[in-house]
Amino acid sequence: MNSGVMEKKLLYVHGFASSGSSGTVMALRRHLVGWKVIAPDLPVDPFEALELLRATVEAENPCIVVGTSMGGMYTQQLWGVPRIIVNPSFEMSRSLLFGKMGKNKYMSKRKDGATEFRIDKSVVERFKEMEKHQFDGVTESEKTLVMGLFGDKDPVVHFYPLMSELYGCERCRWFAGEHRLNDEIVKKVLLPLIAELVGNDNGYDNMYY
Repeated sequence: MNSGVMEKKLLYVHGFASSGSSGTVMALRRHLVGWKVIAPDLPVDPFEALELLRATVEAENPCIVVGTSMGGMYTQQLWGVPRIIVNPSFEMSRSLLFGKMGKNKYMSKRKDGATEFRIDKSVVERFKEMEKHQFDGVTESEKTLVMGLFGDKDPVVHFYPLMSELYGCERCRWFAGEHRLNDEIVKKVLLPLIAELVGNDNGYDNMYY
C-alpha cells in the first residue's frame, strides 16, 4: 500500500435469506466515510458460501469483517483477519429444520435477480457437516482477532455461552437490541467497535459520522 496504511475496506457477511443490499449494508455505507464496503450475495450451500468469502478476503484484503447471524457463523471461520460476529447462529442446521424447510423468500434484492430459494435435507446436511468443524481453527492468536456482539433481547439465537467459552468473556459484549441490527445500533454500537479494533493503530480516527 502506498502510505503503509491498510486501505479502508470492510467485508460484510449477511444473514439467512438476505443479500449484499440489506439495510445493514446500506447503513454501513452511509456512515463509514471513505470506506469500501464489500458485501457479496452468498450461495445457499454453506461450503460454497465460505469458499466465496475466503476468496474475497484473499482478493480484497479487508481491514475487518463483520458478519451477522448466519453470516456470523461464516465470519468466525475467516481466519487471520480482524472480525466482529453479531448474534452468530452456530447451529444453522437446527434453525433450518424448525421453520425454514421448503421455499423461502429473500428479504432484500439480489444481484442475480433471484427472489426465492429452497432449503431441503441435503442443504441441512451440508450445514451439519460444516458445524462439526467450524471451530477447528480457534487458536490463542485467533482469539485476539474476534469480538462477539450479542443483543440482550435477541429472540432468535443464544450463543453467548458458547462464544464466551471458546473466546473468553472479554471477547464478548452485550448491546441493547434484538437479533437484527438497525441504523441506531450500527452507528452507536458497531461503528465504535470497528474503530476500536482497527482505528487507533491504523490511522482511522474519525472514520465515521
